[in-house]
Amino acid sequence: MIRQWNEESLDHRNTLLYAMGISEEDAKRPVIGIINSWNEMNPGHFPFKDVIEGVKREIYEAGGLALELPVTGICDGICSNTPGDRYTLPARDMVSSEVETLAELNMLEGMIMMSSCDKVVPGMIMAALRVNIPTVMFTGGFMAPGSHNGKMLTLTHTKQAYAAYIAGDIPVEEYKAIVRNACPTPGVCPFMGTANTMCATAEILGLSPHGNASVRSQTKEWMDMALTAARKIVELVKNEVKPLDIINQDSLENVVRYMMATGGSTNSILHIPAIARQGGFDITPEFFDKISREIPVISTIYPNHPTYTMVDFSAAGGLGAVLSELARASKINVEAKGMFGTIADKIAISSNKNEDIIKPVKSPINEQGGLAVLAGNIATDSAIVKFSAVEKEAWKFTGPAKVYDSQDDAWHAILKDEIVAGDVVVIRYEGPKGSPGMPHMETFMAAVLGKGLGTKIALVSDGRFSGATGGLAIGHVSPEAYEGGNIAFIKDGDPIEIDIEKRVLKVNVSDEEFEKRRIGWKPVEKPASGWLKLYRKNTTSAHKGATVYWD
Repeated sequence: MIRQWNEESLDHRNTLLYAMGISEEDAKRPVIGIINSWNEMNPGHFPFKDVIEGVKREIYEAGGLALELPVTGICDGICSNTPGDRYTLPARDMVSSEVETLAELNMLEGMIMMSSCDKVVPGMIMAALRVNIPTVMFTGGFMAPGSHNGKMLTLTHTKQAYAAYIAGDIPVEEYKAIVRNACPTPGVCPFMGTANTMCATAEILGLSPHGNASVRSQTKEWMDMALTAARKIVELVKNEVKPLDIINQDSLENVVRYMMATGGSTNSILHIPAIARQGGFDITPEFFDKISREIPVISTIYPNHPTYTMVDFSAAGGLGAVLSELARASKINVEAKGMFGTIADKIAISSNKNEDIIKPVKSPINEQGGLAVLAGNIATDSAIVKFSAVEKEAWKFTGPAKVYDSQDDAWHAILKDEIVAGDVVVIRYEGPKGSPGMPHMETFMAAVLGKGLGTKIALVSDGRFSGATGGLAIGHVSPEAYEGGNIAFIKDGDPIEIDIEKRVLKVNVSDEEFEKRRIGWKPVEKPASGWLKLYRKNTTSAHKGATVYWD
């Protein structure tokens, strides 16, 4: 057993277990915590109720005692374009704190972590590496895409439709029909957003069963995976196999390679470094950019493709098929271990069933990876763009700055047509400290796409984006405005130059002029109390994962 109890403390614990009907014999079993983020406000986590009893039964039959421990399971979409969005990224660190507390306070022998969505998966993995007891993860699977008038819909289409409705391009009835039909079932949003990117992270790190990252939620196949995870955690507890026994630098580098090949979410450049740090490993934005130059994009689904969704990706072979193609070109470390076997084992039971959706490395969609890290005098540390979601005609872009100190101001401006083709919109004071909380700038970019301006307007921000954001959206500018980064001193009309292929993001303002503009500067101080105030005080920059856990 991993945990060491003295007789008095164990008896004291057991007295409380007896109060809940647990027998004296069952109290001798290894306690395995089901770290469950199920709730009724998150469709990505809602399906876990379908498997929880089966998981408990499977663990019991294998010799463990499964006890359910609930944790926070937020949905970013619920609070989009509200002040609540400031809490979504900090929630990742809060979840990691919850899981750490539950594991250590209850002296768990092992954990099966259940989560699906953008911040909850990375938060749980961060905790798993810190606690380092036997752990597996089971993710919730993807929802069916929506459909209206024969066109594919996802959650993000509702924002684009709103912009079109406000512009008078579609009637209110059409807009409301899109809202009603965009999300027809529970599960993770079926595009290559942060949720599916993070579920893939869990599987590549070896924490979740084979195929879990690309399976439809609530199917028999998905439910069988839950039982597989349940059996595996008991085996790992008996053999005392811990995450840091199998996860290493190679494992994390494999995750980055997969992100590049599939055009994964820009949020991965916040989450992967933060996860790596918990295990004593080092993944930096510079590493992402190095891999981006080595790994081409070989698979695209929405927003990187206009119509393909996770349904198509799964049918083509999913995550395993992508890894197979990367392995064939010696672009992935196949010896990396996992709780359910090596990457080589996963590849051995995978195949590419549709080369239109998952292409061989020798005939890629883009020669470079899905994400690019930019630098220049706007972002002297780094800035991020989702290369694969930008039309080639917009890879180079120059234009005058149009500056806003909040997304809300910029969103209202574009709805009123105050922002026009050719503008480079700068939205600042939306970073980890500035907002605080680093909310999504997806609402603004959805309005850009809804107005058909995806290649005609650029956005530069110290905020971040939904994984489903398309268009020329550059985020994570570091240092952020609140910390005195140069983005704080850009003025309306300053000429900005963007060259994604050359990784350039600069403004035609001299160092001397920037120094003059700094004189007498004070940051915009947006209100923050409680947890947000604590987060602002302790978080790192986006360049270092925007986390309070960075020693």
